[in-house]
Amino acid sequence: MSKAFEEINAGLGDAIKHAKGKKSKVVVHKPGTINVQAIRKKTGMSQQRFCATFGISLGTLRHWEQGLRAPRGAARVLLKVVDVNPRAVIKAIYE
Repeated sequence: MSKAFEEINAGLGDAIKHAKGKKSKVVVHKPGTINVQAIRKKTGMSQQRFCATFGISLGTLRHWEQGLRAPRGAARVLLKVVDVNPRAVIKAIYE
């Protein structure tokens, strides 16, 4: 058997152990929580203006702020960047 097959097979074995709740070498990465309401308030924007500026639906923003859902993927990245430097993001959007 090839080395690649052995590595894939070992990984699959670990994944099966993990899925069954047994001890394995699997490392689980869970992103931390993100306080969307605090990020929006930091910008000084209303929900409507925040959504219009950053291309987020109002319903989605409300779900995030109420903790019913959590942002994922590109939306999470956008919110993190807005949290660090909202002016840079707004400048990039309007240039």
